[in-house]
Order: sequence, then C-alpha cells, then structure tokens
Amino acid sequence: MEYKRIGDTLIARIDRGEEILQSLKTICEKENVRLASVSAIGAVDHAVVGLYRVDEKKYYKNTFDGEMEMTSLSGNVTEKEGQVYLHLHANFAGADGKVVGGHLNEAVISGTCEMFIHTLPGNVGRKPDEETGLNVFAL
Repeated sequence: MEYKRIGDTLIARIDRGEEILQSLKTICEKENVRLASVSAIGAVDHAVVGLYRVDEKKYYKNTFDGEMEMTSLSGNVTEKEGQVYLHLHANFAGADGKVVGGHLNEAVISGTCEMFIHTLPGNVGRKPDEETGLNVFAL
C-alpha cells in the first residue's frame, strides 16, 4: 500500500494480497483521519459482504471467492469510543457480469485498488440506536 495527500484528500493504492479495511484503517490511524468520505474501485479475489436485518438486529454475511471487479466502494470514516470507525459498502462483479454487494466486512485485492479518502475538519462519533441496533451518527 502506498498513499499521498493532496490538499484535504488522501489518494491510496492498495496492492495485491492486501485487505481493504485494514489498509484503510492503517492510513486513517497514521494520518489522524477522524471524519472522511471514501470511494474506490479495483479488483479482488475474496470478499465478505453483509446484510443487516433490522427486525432481527443481526448481520448476515456472504463470502465470495474468485476474480471480481470492485465496481464501486463508498462509505465513511467516523469515530467510536475514540477509535477509527469504518462504514463501507461495495459491489463486486464476476466474469458473468453478475453483481453482489452489501456492507463490506472484508476484501482482499487481486490486482489493485484505487481509493480516494476525502477528509473533513472535525469529527463525528457513533452511538448505539436501541430501536435498530445500529451504531448511528452521534451529531
């Protein structure tokens, strides 16, 4: 992984074999990023995405292996209990053009990942929402 800052944006390249969430968290910790929007594209060979069932207050994960294009990744960086908190969603397309996606739990790069981290001044925390069971913005 390599990255550089241009103004309020960090531009990152995540390399083959590296895991996206861990790489992003490392950048945010090194650069003291506490509030940002994130977008990326790339190629992966392993992805774990999930769906949150509000009525059950539970995440369900699906694992996908094989060559896939990451056609879209978007999300944000906030804080929870003073630590970096990532909330990312992503879509992945296989060779047949079928797309899977959801809440991103894990993804390993097979080719490269090109990521933009647009930092914002200030911080936004997270708090548990009893009704949904989610960690929502604490504004």
